[in-house]
Amino acid sequence: MGYLEQFTKKMIDTENKIGYVFKNKALLKNALTHRSFRSTNPKIKSNERIEFLGDAVLELVVTEVLYQDYPNYNEGELTKIRSALVRTEMLNQVMKQKKINENIFLSVGERKSGGREKGYILANVYESIVGAIYLDGGFVNAQKFINSTILHRVKNVINNKTYIDPKTHLQEISQSKYKQIPLYRIVGSQGLEHEKVFTAEVSLNGKIIATGKGLTKQRAEEQCAKKALKILKK
Repeated sequence: MGYLEQFTKKMIDTENKIGYVFKNKALLKNALTHRSFRSTNPKIKSNERIEFLGDAVLELVVTEVLYQDYPNYNEGELTKIRSALVRTEMLNQVMKQKKINENIFLSVGERKSGGREKGYILANVYESIVGAIYLDGGFVNAQKFINSTILHRVKNVINNKTYIDPKTHLQEISQSKYKQIPLYRIVGSQGLEHEKVFTAEVSLNGKIIATGKGLTKQRAEEQCAKKALKILKK
C-alpha cells in the first residue's frame, strides 16, 4: 500500500471510530503523526503543537462540566477529579478501547519498540485529536468528542474515589475499618542505578497485605496501595 493510500485508510478508520468527519483532512493527519515519523518524512508536521492546543481544550471542557454539575465539591476536590479524568492512564484506555492506537503514524523503530502501546504517546494523540476537531469544527464538536469518551466516566471516578491517590484512599479505609494506619516498607531493588525497580510491601497490624513494584520508591508504594485497596474492598 502506498503512502497516500495508507494515510487515507487510517484517517477514514479514525473518523469512524471518533464519530467525526473532518472537512480539513490535513488536521487529522497532523494529529495522528508522532514526531518519530518525521525521521523519514521530514515534510510532515508532527502532532506536538496541535497536542498543546488539545490539552487546553480538554481541560476547559472537563473543568466546565465539573464546575456546573458538581456544586458541592470544593476547588481542591474538583482539581483531583479533573486530574483523574485527563491523566495519561485514562486517555490511554480510550485510545486502546477504540483501537485508534492502530492508526498512529510512527517510525519503524518506534513501532518495533511498542510505540502503539506507550501511554504517553497515546495520550498525546488523544489530545491532538481534540485540538484537530476544535480547529476543524469548533468548540461544540470537540466537546461532543470529549463527552463521549471521557466525561461519561465521571460518576465512576467519584463513586470509586479513584480521584484520591491510592495511598490516601487506603489510609482512609484502614483507619475507618480497622483503626490502623498502613505501614510501607521497601524490601528490595533490582537493576542498574539509573533504572532500578523497587519492591515495596504494605502491612496492617503487622500483616502484609500486598506488594508492589515501581521505578521509584513512591510508585512502588502506590502499587502496593492499589492492590491492597482491591483486597480490602472484596
